[in-house]
Amino acid sequence: MDPIYVTGHRNPDTDSIVAAMAYAALRNALGDREYEAACLGHVSDETQIVLDRFGFQPPKRITNMYTQVRDLDFDTPPILSGAVTEGRAWKVLQEQKNISALPVANEDGTLYGMLSREDVASYNMALVTLGVLEAVPLFNVLSVLEGKILNEAGESTDTIEGEIAIALPQSRENLLFNRKKSVVFCGHQPDMIKRALDMNVNCLVLCQAELDDEFRSYPTTTCIISTPFDAYRAARLIFQSTPVERICRTQDLVCFHLEDRLDEVREQVLKFREHCYPILDENEKVAGVLTRYHLLRPRRKRVVLVDHNEAAQSVPGLEEAEILEIIDHHRLADIQTTNPIYVRNEPVGSTNTIIASMFQDRGLMPSEKMAGMMAAAIISDTVMFKSPTCTSRDIRTAERMARIANVSLDELGKEIFSASVGNKTARELLFADYKEFHIAGHDLAVAQITCVDSPSMLQRREEFLELMRKVAKEKGLSMVILMLTDVLLEGTQILYIGDDETIHQAFNATPRENTVFLPRVMSRKKQVIPMLSALWG
Repeated sequence: MDPIYVTGHRNPDTDSIVAAMAYAALRNALGDREYEAACLGHVSDETQIVLDRFGFQPPKRITNMYTQVRDLDFDTPPILSGAVTEGRAWKVLQEQKNISALPVANEDGTLYGMLSREDVASYNMALVTLGVLEAVPLFNVLSVLEGKILNEAGESTDTIEGEIAIALPQSRENLLFNRKKSVVFCGHQPDMIKRALDMNVNCLVLCQAELDDEFRSYPTTTCIISTPFDAYRAARLIFQSTPVERICRTQDLVCFHLEDRLDEVREQVLKFREHCYPILDENEKVAGVLTRYHLLRPRRKRVVLVDHNEAAQSVPGLEEAEILEIIDHHRLADIQTTNPIYVRNEPVGSTNTIIASMFQDRGLMPSEKMAGMMAAAIISDTVMFKSPTCTSRDIRTAERMARIANVSLDELGKEIFSASVGNKTARELLFADYKEFHIAGHDLAVAQITCVDSPSMLQRREEFLELMRKVAKEKGLSMVILMLTDVLLEGTQILYIGDDETIHQAFNATPRENTVFLPRVMSRKKQVIPMLSALWG
């Protein structure tokens, strides 16, 4: 069963990471075992402190939701070794009615070539017309002829080759075999057997006949083989002993990888129009084969979104995925779905407050460690309950989770917000909690750093502003805002790149040198984005 990824937004904060883990744990506990927590970016130091505190590993990191080759119901036929006989390969092709070609692999599993029915037919026609067997391993010949070695010379023979000849009556000299490099087929014909052994032909195939004792120790270099088939059939079958590595196509192969996007694959299929394409994994080993019919009904990846509902903040390729649910506490944005889905959006300070209610609704108590993480996430997102987004329900839920986990909220909060930021680069700090928005024709980004000593962070003001100018230019943004939210001061220092008048009108404050302090402003979601939205209409 393909996983259902539960993921928060890009540049995830603690609430986003823990919400994904908690909801996946809830669904899995209820028997829906395919739910898997995921994240879209680097786990921050604050989040890592929470994960380490309660003994959890970070969730799996995913980079996109594009439909890939791995999402197709492609075929997985037997993968042949290059040493396999043509006869065995043909049998496999006949069994695999829906497969037009088989992959041939090297010893390490990497692709050697592709073998189609047309390859086999063309090779057989050429060989039968020529009537000469190229050197093939003795074991291959024994396999296709169901043969046995009858003399000592055969035990020291490794390859069989030569002109194919069926022994005819000796009275017709012009029809007799007369070359040492021959493979002779005969029945119970002592005169023909003796002639072949005296000539030291490469191989004598005895068809539906016993070998007289006098010939078993006959002085010769000829390999003697017995077969249950008649001479006519055996003479045809022996060509099927050729290793497929000589027959299969090895040049100009078009391959796809499991990670290849479906739209790119479609373009290649339309361009080359092959019947069958080999599929390789990340180690270049053969994983299966693809035909154009597999492209008709791909399986879309499935995802549950938590702590966001805006395309710009979500996983790349979301438009190609199937969104099953959205659980969030932000404004409704621009994500669209093809089918009705379950949406739970509530005006609380933390997504984990909503998920705790979902545990309650389903009559399930989170584990002690999970409850501790959820309490930490609520503290983080409500800035120790000082954010204007915080509700009494957030406080009650955090207290309940703390009781289940047997932890102190005050100590937990101090541990979270005392995370060192002094040794981080400006880029690491800016993108730790960075979100982009599109509001009334304006493209902007708002990053937030929650700290307990904003004056020391302001000493790096020029470093931050220079980086923000580069980001604005690279991404084509009209404004970039950095919120230095101080838990102790209960306010936020705003650093910004953009129009001074916009900041002045939106927050009723006079900026100075791209900086302004906003007392009692703690929330990006409730106190910054709404003010800009109101200003721009």
